[in-house]
Amino acid sequence: MNNRDRQAAAGQSPSTSGEADRAAALCAAGCRHFEAGRALDAQLCCQQALAIDPQHADTMHLLGLLSAQAAQYDLALEWLSRAIRQHARPQYLSSLGRLLYHQGRHEDALKAFDKAVQLDPAAAQSWRDLAGLLIELKRFDQALLALGQLQMRVPDDWDAAMKRASVLLQLGRTEQAISCLDECDRLRPDHAPTLQVRALALHSLDRLEGALADLMQAHALDPANASICNDIGVFLRRLGRGEEAIAWFDAALARKPEFFAAYNNKAFALTHLHRFAEAFATYGALRAIDPGNVDAIWSEALLQLLTGNFADGWRGREARFKIPGLPVTSYTFAQPLWLGETPLEGKTILLYADEGIGDTIQFARYVPMVAALGARVILLVPETLHALLAKLPGVFECVPMSGNRTISFDTYCPISSLPLAFATTLDSIPAMVPYLPAPEPAQVEAWEARLGPHRTLRIGLVWSGNPKHKDDHNRSLPLHALSSLLDCDASFVSLQKDPRPADQSFLREHAEIIDVSAHLTDFSATAALMACLELVISVDTSVAHLAGALARPVWILLPYTPDYRWLLERDDSPWYPSARLFRQDASRSYESVIARIRSDLQAMIAGRSSREMGSRENNHRATR
Repeated sequence: MNNRDRQAAAGQSPSTSGEADRAAALCAAGCRHFEAGRALDAQLCCQQALAIDPQHADTMHLLGLLSAQAAQYDLALEWLSRAIRQHARPQYLSSLGRLLYHQGRHEDALKAFDKAVQLDPAAAQSWRDLAGLLIELKRFDQALLALGQLQMRVPDDWDAAMKRASVLLQLGRTEQAISCLDECDRLRPDHAPTLQVRALALHSLDRLEGALADLMQAHALDPANASICNDIGVFLRRLGRGEEAIAWFDAALARKPEFFAAYNNKAFALTHLHRFAEAFATYGALRAIDPGNVDAIWSEALLQLLTGNFADGWRGREARFKIPGLPVTSYTFAQPLWLGETPLEGKTILLYADEGIGDTIQFARYVPMVAALGARVILLVPETLHALLAKLPGVFECVPMSGNRTISFDTYCPISSLPLAFATTLDSIPAMVPYLPAPEPAQVEAWEARLGPHRTLRIGLVWSGNPKHKDDHNRSLPLHALSSLLDCDASFVSLQKDPRPADQSFLREHAEIIDVSAHLTDFSATAALMACLELVISVDTSVAHLAGALARPVWILLPYTPDYRWLLERDDSPWYPSARLFRQDASRSYESVIARIRSDLQAMIAGRSSREMGSRENNHRATR
């Protein structure tokens, strides 16, 4: 191979070695100018280098960087592409990937980064670029692999460890994320942001004391940080230390006067302390500085409803569709929304389930009222409610949400907006029960056969709701908390779907609870089972709503500050006449609630025994 061939193979133009060295020196000088911010000097060096060697790849790469810096993106792309054609070096591909990412061409950028790591797997920056883009694209499993490769090459890289922890949190792998955060803490001790993130991770696992300790340390390191003060308040409130929490929300607001989340959190804490006037005043202060704050509008609406102000409450609840992350189903329809202002005679209206199962059951009572206005009603509901609601009076057609079909209609209304459409007040709640169709006799007979002889009171039990519910820690119970009821002379039937692991273990050890959860295929099956029971005892779940809607006797355990629909300081429900409400007192303990239930249950059982004895005596006298 001659010198010219060797130069060509090395990426040099066919020139003398001295000229190649001069081109390289000029390019190196250009790089120094570029790093120092002297773009014109760098560009001049590049022009001189290319005049000597028109195929000098490093110079083309530098011109690509200069063009990108000057926002001449098409020219930058041309220079980088030429450099890569001349010599496909990982550095060039990484620069191309960053340019493509900046232009929004994420898939093309991904290919460039991927090619860079293939060419030089030892290059840490290429793995960093690839991982960053995969995170941006929410391809978290792939991002974890790339971050693992990066950490193998740079074991003490705090940023890589923190990104890995963030990705693990996104994937719900919280324990692993905490291990990564422990490593971050080792790599950068006494670092407030690391402690704050770890505290949030611990909080999600209900390891509240450890979370609070991390936050307190973070606050000591960064006392001016309003976000840390706010988080301390949130954790203290969750620990039941509401008064202390409010002081920390005030501290957050002192550091950041327009900290909207701290206002909302303070009002929420005041609500749970039943300091309602102060809570309303806090919402008012927030609205004064941010009138359109949908979180405040929504939360204040729930407080209005809780305290009996339905007119303002129903209107404010419409903000639910604007709150990111709220578990609400929303559709974008071309047809107009109906909220009661226009006639429905001769029109087809779509009513769709927009919130939880319990909400849908509660507000299904309005469906016949809509039909009575002359509308043809199409009902769109979750599959598990389809059989239950398909025969609801006034329903022309019931469609499961799991289907995939076109529905023709003239107007629509979310089911949870029907109380607003009918201007429902505390005195005008449509409370005629049962408003759901009676269960199929064949289903009821099947349950009777499955349950066996009916010698004692049959009582259904539900002790927990959706664990993802934001207030689940207040409304749900472990099954063992109800163990004091089990020695009552009654038959207990579990109506609980998807019991948690500890509760499954308790069920296996307590055969006196009849577990039929495997046969509760949908809510029509649960409704048929309820027809075989004398009483349902439930925490605030959809099953409690179902019992009330079927006019079955139901005793509902409620936290000190319940969901808005149960109102305050009453043991009955204007929504469900067959319901009795058993509320926590200010101690926020369910022990006293369960003790009251046990006492009333014993009285109920004794009354039944007395009636049966009297009936037997009457029968005996009649046969003598």
